[in-house]
Amino acid sequence: MPKNKGKGGKNRKRGKNEADDEKRELVFKEDGQEYAQVLRMLGNGRCEATCIDGTKRLCHIRGKMHKKVWIAAGDIVLVGLRDYQDDKADVILKYMPDEARLLKAYGELPENTRLNEGIAGGIDEEEEGGGDDYIEFEDEDIDKI
Repeated sequence: MPKNKGKGGKNRKRGKNEADDEKRELVFKEDGQEYAQVLRMLGNGRCEATCIDGTKRLCHIRGKMHKKVWIAAGDIVLVGLRDYQDDKADVILKYMPDEARLLKAYGELPENTRLNEGIAGGIDEEEEGGGDDYIEFEDEDIDKI
């Protein structure tokens, strides 16, 4: 039977995720950085994102965030632009939903940017357009059938 020579198992590697609960200061973009919305995840620590300047870029998730901060399609992120490659960028920071709403309120994000508020936001949109599905029958109509 092999000896355990490591410092711990799976739970030690996961660690305690205490940083999520804390309120952090809102980070605004600087020169050489841009806000972007993730279109789709590509795997291998990469994603495709549309920057606020209208350019679609291939973004690489930096090593500090890789496997620690989960990024999904629709998230607002801060990307660092590359001087030598205009079609590629590096994800520096992922904004929480409340931080993204604040950025939109401050005018940093354009008004046409759609923020994914989670599952509940999608359900409300379907209910607005789906009001025609309900048909009310009277007693006479039922008797004819």
